[in-house]
Amino acid sequence: MSATFEAIVAEDVERILAHRAPWADLDGATVWVSGAAGFVPAYLIETLLRRNERLPPGARCTVLGLVRSMETAQRRFERYAGRDDLMLAHWDAALPLPASAHEWPAPTFVIHAASQASPRYFGKDPVGTFLPNVMGTHHLLEVARRAAARGVLFFSSSEVYGQVPPEQIPTAEGQGGFVDPATVRACYAESKRAGETLCVAYASQFGVRTTMARLFHTYGPGLRLDDGRVFADFIRDALDGRDITLLSDGSARRPYCYLTDAARGLFTILLTGVAATPYNVGNDTAEVSVLELARLIAALSPKRPSVTAQPRVEGAGYLASTVARNCPDTSRLRALGWSPDIDVQTGFDRTLRSFQ
Repeated sequence: MSATFEAIVAEDVERILAHRAPWADLDGATVWVSGAAGFVPAYLIETLLRRNERLPPGARCTVLGLVRSMETAQRRFERYAGRDDLMLAHWDAALPLPASAHEWPAPTFVIHAASQASPRYFGKDPVGTFLPNVMGTHHLLEVARRAAARGVLFFSSSEVYGQVPPEQIPTAEGQGGFVDPATVRACYAESKRAGETLCVAYASQFGVRTTMARLFHTYGPGLRLDDGRVFADFIRDALDGRDITLLSDGSARRPYCYLTDAARGLFTILLTGVAATPYNVGNDTAEVSVLELARLIAALSPKRPSVTAQPRVEGAGYLASTVARNCPDTSRLRALGWSPDIDVQTGFDRTLRSFQ
């Protein structure tokens, strides 16, 4: 990781830790994080480990990062190599937990973030997209039940809303639109819906304190530039000095949430959220069109690429969303004391600089 990346992450973690949350609830805890090397859960782990650095040994939490690629995880967390408060274990969330899982420390909290969230997987690996959100969720809920864990946070998605009518945008958690389950692209949205239902079922039947975070269009340092989502493509083009070409007219509107705002929201839900309850996590004050976002990123890039639009041509397993606009109603999460404070220009400037 570059010095610029490390500096930006350090600043971001301080911003997260400055959030007024019951951080002491994590003292001495063991936190399981699936998909640990993903850019959102990795920030949560960064926050926990850097918080540990200012605590006495007995108060530090232990993080168990569950990862599909050990090499990727070791590279992402190389700064923490050799520390006893971070353990990494191999697990593909589409499969049952390995036999060695009984040797892992029992969780106090479980954060299930392992998921193929990029649209480039939806068409070419729909089964691998579906299973981590359903079977992986089941396996972790069973672990949490047996361990009497104090909290489970499931990473859900704004995709669960499907196509909602314009009058329901911004969309609150109790609203919902249409998703056709008999389509390949539904592998993501329907699996997230099923994962949420499992969480609610375990809360009802077994008393497991589950919460769900419906993430909207989150970006920031550590984002994979081959992710397949438009903002990753735009950043990669800007960094490589290529002109940005939209494969649509760019009119679709999305709210873009910088990683620190998302992370503060996720910790808030984990520690103070109401059991069996979903929460929207997104920046409802940072909604822009895809074309506006492309022009913003181009203007932030020192290479000043041009921006053009053309009709979409789908291929290579990429299945485009049919949703023209989405935006969260964040009232439920704001009621817990959270609010976003990073605008799109500041957030994407930090993201671009983190790759330089």
